[in-house]
Amino acid sequence: MLKLSITEMLMKIEREERFHAVASDYSFSIKIDKYVPFVCAAVHDGHHFKKELWKDCLHTEYDRWYEEDPCTGDMISGLPITLIAHDSRFEYDLNRDPLEAVYDSAWGKELWRKPLSRKQKDQAILRHNNFYRVVLSLIVKLEEMFGSTVFYDVHSYNWKRWDRKVPVFNLGTKNIDQDRFVHDIQQWKDILDKIELPIEQEVSCGINDVFQGNGYFLKYVTSNSLNTLVLATEIAKVYCDEETGVIYPDVVHAVKDQFKYYIQAHAHRFYERHERIV
Repeated sequence: MLKLSITEMLMKIEREERFHAVASDYSFSIKIDKYVPFVCAAVHDGHHFKKELWKDCLHTEYDRWYEEDPCTGDMISGLPITLIAHDSRFEYDLNRDPLEAVYDSAWGKELWRKPLSRKQKDQAILRHNNFYRVVLSLIVKLEEMFGSTVFYDVHSYNWKRWDRKVPVFNLGTKNIDQDRFVHDIQQWKDILDKIELPIEQEVSCGINDVFQGNGYFLKYVTSNSLNTLVLATEIAKVYCDEETGVIYPDVVHAVKDQFKYYIQAHAHRFYERHERIV
């Protein structure tokens, strides 16, 4: 793995070079093993939280972990193009608009003992903007090469906080063209319905059941592309104990192994259906 500046990453993408790199500030990593018409992202995988913020943060490390999406980066790591965040959403949230990316409060609880300084906020937003400079470069390059692309926007959620039965997987489709991509959405749902996991819960996939796909990543990619579908895909945290932080590696690996196969299969079908748009 390389350590690269944002400019160096952009140059490599423009030249269609294969590379695996972490940003020079360690905020995220990008891997391009091969240029293909699909990308996997885990924008809430990050847990890194600057030490200078510790003393002023009212949320414990567990509080932050609970609302992050641990292991989602690992789940997509077997795919050829990945974007994985390393900074915690509690410093800045990549799935929110830049103007709202730095929290004052989170999940009904004040986040800071004293407000962040203008400098601290500006540094956080700079990292947010840098990530999306790379995202935009990928969008442009892949549409130039392939015409149509699909982004898998992978998240996880705390299913135990719900007081009703909820699905293991959820697709949020509110902000994508559901008529145009109806077959691609249904095929991805059908795939997730049949994922086999070593858990007690019955695996099923809902559409707009617990989340509707309102995140900034989806909206940004959709609004800055011509022929790209973003599939906001949530997995319930059945791969860990939400209340203790214990990770179940067998479940994580099962998701990873099946994502590696099924995402590529789904993306291949998507491309066959939409490639003539070029």
